[in-house]
Amino acid sequence: MSSDATEIFARLKSAAFHELVTSSMQGDQEAVATLFTWIRPAIVRYCRSRIGRSGSAYSSADDVAQEICMAVLGAISRYGDEPESFLPFVYGIAAHKVADHYRRAGRDRSDPAADVPDGIDLGASPEQQIMAADLRERLERLLATLAPRQREILVLRLIVGLSAQETATAVGLTPTAVRVTQHRALAKLRGALTPAEWV
Repeated sequence: MSSDATEIFARLKSAAFHELVTSSMQGDQEAVATLFTWIRPAIVRYCRSRIGRSGSAYSSADDVAQEICMAVLGAISRYGDEPESFLPFVYGIAAHKVADHYRRAGRDRSDPAADVPDGIDLGASPEQQIMAADLRERLERLLATLAPRQREILVLRLIVGLSAQETATAVGLTPTAVRVTQHRALAKLRGALTPAEWV
């Protein structure tokens, strides 16, 4: 995870974030605006990792991220749980919206991207760009070998950065089941690698 992503997710687990959620639940419009400024990058990252690129753009993923933000905005006044559970609540909405996207598109859900670049690396040489694209394709093929629930848990734990408890809340499992599923998924991925593919 890049330093920008680490900073985003550290902020979303802070006491200040939980205070923003509380104020937003009470109808403070300034808090709501700040809350969405904080959560939108995480939502976009999640959508891009689940939906990937279409062509050279992330337009579909970004459209779904916008739908998620609108759904969360509509639900925030009805949210009645603890502020610490808000982020898994958001990812629960996100998972449903991504599933809706695939139903509408009539596509198989097994098309996630393994990692989401934080931006275009303008300093990368053509060779580095080709190597990065090759790595991305290999990771996508590996992730496609996993069951949908395993992919979802790996995305939430490793790309989004949720804890086992937060992931459990988002996917409707216990934290122990999340850890076991993650362990099995990683073991399956390791087993699928040839010795030449180990980095």
